[in-house]
Amino acid sequence: MHPISDREIRSSFINASRSETAKLNLPPHFETLDWNNLDFLGWRDEKMPLRAYLVLPTERGLTGILLRAPEGGAKKNRSVLCEMCRDVFSKEDVFLWVAKRAGQAGRNGNTVGTLICADFICSANVRKAPPANEINPDPAVVVKRQIEELNLRIRKFLARVAE
Repeated sequence: MHPISDREIRSSFINASRSETAKLNLPPHFETLDWNNLDFLGWRDEKMPLRAYLVLPTERGLTGILLRAPEGGAKKNRSVLCEMCRDVFSKEDVFLWVAKRAGQAGRNGNTVGTLICADFICSANVRKAPPANEINPDPAVVVKRQIEELNLRIRKFLARVAE
């Protein structure tokens, strides 16, 4: 992902009002993000922890969606797999993030949801090289495949929001 500005982020949202995007707080350390190792920019709002944002470059340009987590956050009594990175070794919390659909469907109250790492660390998770083994002798190939699959899954979710 290439570096993007505050203004580009705020103008990219397809399912949020102008007032909602005006109130958003940029991710911590925004100025020093490692853009080369991000497949998308995702973060929780520090002042409103049940609200999050996901922004990624698409064929139509930069596209952002506003997400909400359920009240009460994550259940601590069971492990849940993130649908984006599918990292089976991660000990991080996973939330059911819900996005209002874009356009009239969203204004009618329709939403879609998916399980995503609570702190949007999917890009880092897919870049963890696994140990070489008989099935996957080259860890670099596995990492490349995981990055491609993350990008495919995140775009599929974005398409469901945009429908």
